[in-house]
Amino acid sequence: MTIFAERDPTLIPSDPLMLLNDIEQRLDRLLPVESERDCVGLAMREGALAPGKRIRPVLLMLAAQDLGYRDDQNGLLDIACAIEMVHAASLILDDIPCMDDAELRRGRPTIHRQFGEPVAILAAVALLSRAFGVIALAEGINSQAKTQAVAELSHAVGIQGLVQGQFRDLTEGNQPRSADAIQLTNHFKTSALFSAAMQMASIAAGAPLDAREKLHRFALDLGQAFQLLDDLTDGQSDTGKDPCQDAGKSTLVNMLGCQVVEKRLRDHLNRADRHLASACTSGYSTRHFVQAWFDKKLASVR
Repeated sequence: MTIFAERDPTLIPSDPLMLLNDIEQRLDRLLPVESERDCVGLAMREGALAPGKRIRPVLLMLAAQDLGYRDDQNGLLDIACAIEMVHAASLILDDIPCMDDAELRRGRPTIHRQFGEPVAILAAVALLSRAFGVIALAEGINSQAKTQAVAELSHAVGIQGLVQGQFRDLTEGNQPRSADAIQLTNHFKTSALFSAAMQMASIAAGAPLDAREKLHRFALDLGQAFQLLDDLTDGQSDTGKDPCQDAGKSTLVNMLGCQVVEKRLRDHLNRADRHLASACTSGYSTRHFVQAWFDKKLASVR
């Protein structure tokens, strides 16, 4: 006799911890290695499966549920995993010697420190390739939706997204900048991928255009808040990353101070919550998750 009933596999769990477990199990299956000599495969797995927040795939699945998505979750789970693969690839490239030359990521040695810079670059390229392949083969998602999802993710990765953000950070980050210029870099570095996650959730759920626009605005404010939180915690030793990476850089914290930046962060969160509440009228899981996540993180800043 079973004590607990089996969870319906067609329903998306609203508990973020359950979602996190589903995402990590699926990532594990999507990124197999042929042997212990498969260095690139091992580096891909280390980059994608090292303990992390998984906030982008969790948000994607919660938002889809709040938008009324009720189909089998497996296809949506694959799309969420694709977002995480892209994020992992961006972190690997961000850390390599010609970029930030970081030693730690998620509490572990960075991928280039573990496997060497050539393998790290190849693993990042392979993760990007795998992400688009996973979307193309996602079960239960119609062909038009998959095409739109690929277009959204491609836009977020390219010159109007992560690539542009990294380029601006490399070429302007150590020079005096205006607050607007810093925010624009943060938009490309962080908001663009959050926006892609929200648009892909909207596409899968068949959400109307006005909801998609509101979720785009939500993602823009969320990305700014997320980057400001990252800047505020730069000097802490428990972030899993090299501490004080922003020393000498033109960030809003270095320009305006922690108190002003925390107020800006909360203003972004308030606007993000209003956009989210207006877009998702059938559920509140995404709102609750964002509020709880930032409340916990901001408590550690003080």
